[in-house]
Amino acid sequence: MRFRKSALGVAIASTSLLVGCGDPSVTESASTASIAEPAAVTEIVSEAVLSGEALVNDWMSKLTTEQKVDLLSGVGMALPGVSELPKDVNKVPGAAGYTVKYDELNLHSAVLADGPAGLRIWPQREGDDKTYYATAFPVATVLASSWNPELLESVGNAMGEELRDYGVDVFLAPGMNLHRNPLGGRNFEYYSEDPLITGRSAAAMVNGIESNGVGATIKHYVANNQETNRFLIDTLMSERTLREIYMRGFEIAVKESQPWAIMSSYNKVNGVYVSQHEQLLETVLRDEWGFEGVVMTDWFAGNDAVAQIKAGNDLLMPGMPDRSAALHEAAISGELPIDVIDRSVRRILQMVAKTRSQAGYEYNNTPDLAAHADVARQAAAEGIVLLKNENGALPLAADALNIAAFGRTSYDFIAGGTGSGDVNEAYTVSLVEGLQNAGLTVDSALEDMYRSYIETAKANQPEPKHFFMPKPPVPEMAVDRATIEAAAATSDVALVTLGRNSGEFVDRSVAGDFDLDSAELQMLRDVSEVYRAADKHVVVILNVGNVIETASWRELADAILLPWQGGQEAGNAVADALTGRTTPSGKLATTFPMAYADVPSAKSEQSFPGVRTSDEERIGLGGLSNGFASEVVYTDGIFVGYRYFDSFDVPVAYPFGYGLSYTTFDVQTDPVVIADGDRYAVNVTVTNTGEADGREVVQVYVSAPNGDLPKPKKELRGYAKTALLTPGASETLTIEFSGRDLASFDPTRRAWITDAGEYVVHVGVSSQDLRGTVRLVRDAEVVYDAAIAQLASSRPIDEIKRN
Repeated sequence: MRFRKSALGVAIASTSLLVGCGDPSVTESASTASIAEPAAVTEIVSEAVLSGEALVNDWMSKLTTEQKVDLLSGVGMALPGVSELPKDVNKVPGAAGYTVKYDELNLHSAVLADGPAGLRIWPQREGDDKTYYATAFPVATVLASSWNPELLESVGNAMGEELRDYGVDVFLAPGMNLHRNPLGGRNFEYYSEDPLITGRSAAAMVNGIESNGVGATIKHYVANNQETNRFLIDTLMSERTLREIYMRGFEIAVKESQPWAIMSSYNKVNGVYVSQHEQLLETVLRDEWGFEGVVMTDWFAGNDAVAQIKAGNDLLMPGMPDRSAALHEAAISGELPIDVIDRSVRRILQMVAKTRSQAGYEYNNTPDLAAHADVARQAAAEGIVLLKNENGALPLAADALNIAAFGRTSYDFIAGGTGSGDVNEAYTVSLVEGLQNAGLTVDSALEDMYRSYIETAKANQPEPKHFFMPKPPVPEMAVDRATIEAAAATSDVALVTLGRNSGEFVDRSVAGDFDLDSAELQMLRDVSEVYRAADKHVVVILNVGNVIETASWRELADAILLPWQGGQEAGNAVADALTGRTTPSGKLATTFPMAYADVPSAKSEQSFPGVRTSDEERIGLGGLSNGFASEVVYTDGIFVGYRYFDSFDVPVAYPFGYGLSYTTFDVQTDPVVIADGDRYAVNVTVTNTGEADGREVVQVYVSAPNGDLPKPKKELRGYAKTALLTPGASETLTIEFSGRDLASFDPTRRAWITDAGEYVVHVGVSSQDLRGTVRLVRDAEVVYDAAIAQLASSRPIDEIKRN
């Protein structure tokens, strides 16, 4: 596909997927309408003379109105088998998009590329024998499970180095929507069910990425918590729910990291597409939170380009001819005022002025992938959660050198999810490879059987409907009793790996995905029975990106290790944990329920994944279905995750914040709270009382007094992780929070309110394992941050109420 000129004097691709605005060869306007323009510009601006705001001002003074309008859209997107971009535009093949450039103004194009588990670019390039691999880091669920912002910042720094070295200016990451429902197809890209962990994790990642002179984009703002009908879904909720739960993480990330960009989401919120929602984009982001960067659309989002720009969505991505044309027509007619155009253009130019592309940085295409693999391995190890460990099953005994590995994903480990969050890495270390690297012996007959099965099954897989979508998963191999008995006769321990993958466009299912399928259950039962009869241990490895059901089968295992999807070094990291080279220190940042039916958003189809409001299917990108117009009602309100389970005493398989260790810790039962004005510091001493080195995470939850608003039983207000403590060693942690952190949003008073009364500060190691409490009294109500925007639903929402 090649570009052609449009009637508006911009280069527009011959497919409706692309728009190429700002072709440097096009300087004249074909429009017959009369628009007052600055004088023609031929002088090249030198960055040696101008930089920063001065450079932006110079560009603003010389850009024509038509050029400014072109800048509001990207130049299109190269899609395998669907569309392509000219080579002089597509300088980093596989990048998700580019901003407009004007050579005559020395205005360069910013390169935008996908994440969040690593840089997504194409490994092969036409006419080039070199490969351009990127590091597949652990997915967000792993990183959040570390409860260690310093670790996330180091991962972000490594990612930023790869962006810098490959010539990418802006990373379309991190993702920070919430785990509202365990079936969410992209939950692996997001951190937690809790906004505090989400916000702090994202802020740390942004700060790490941007330390390299490249930009980060927090996404998808806001309430984009499902894939079903994601382009068309109308998310209905109360304003309190929106602000306290779904916007709070974004607020934290903006205030703690000030990212270069925010990506608005596909969905509507209370009847208005987010990318066209002025109150969310201008009033909240900028006036209330102080955001200073660019707001860009998710790719192909919204249905009204003019409304998007008016609402404060500065950059429409990836760029489409019909939307570009609509902007030009609105500029000519005056429907899109020049001051609104200038507002968004200035923000875009301020971002471009900061880029390495604009500075003429000579990228080398040779990032230090070996060093980044080490970072990935460390991060994968620190995010591993030990869910169960009985009968001395882990770490593996020094003489337990012979391993029988069951489950297809033992040999075909899943590094990360699919879709735009996938990474083209050079390799993925499987579980068996990690075990072999650690000096263990894996049953070769069993390995040969699995590898032959996997090869045959993959050869027979149908091709996916779309290049972003995965092939269907390979079914679990049936293992007969004789094979298990033969393996048990020569091995010391059985490892059973259960794998799951998910990604864009579709949410997960309950049968065979959240729940185990019949083949998996039969394999577990048979392996458990045979090995326990031989007095040998069974260890289950959960190579998943999302929560699965465990309560019905966990008694079949002596130990359960949850490494999630740990990136390309996952097999080595898991082997490190199995052998005791590292002690698991991860904690769950999302709750494992007893059953899917126990999840509050699972109570009705209306609550998840929503109900159709139209029977007309809409077809979009590459002929892929965009779904149906639908609405989903957040009847769970603020009671998401542990806030629900703990408040209503609903049993769970593994609570929020939970994770075992190979050692034990004493957490001070009488923590000290020091008040300094409106800030509080909780000091807690942790001592390693066991026999192995280890790290502990201390979590601070606060119970608020009864007021006019229903409150959760307790909410996470702070956390900290110890350094690696040797046996007998202690560390005193300081965990801080403010009076504002204790506030609830009162929609009738339009402000955040901290009630007067007694607050109970709980110190623990999970939401249900509390080791000490301190009571503090606030003598008077305090009102914080009066809201400007009115974000309530136009219809009442019947939310869960705490008794």
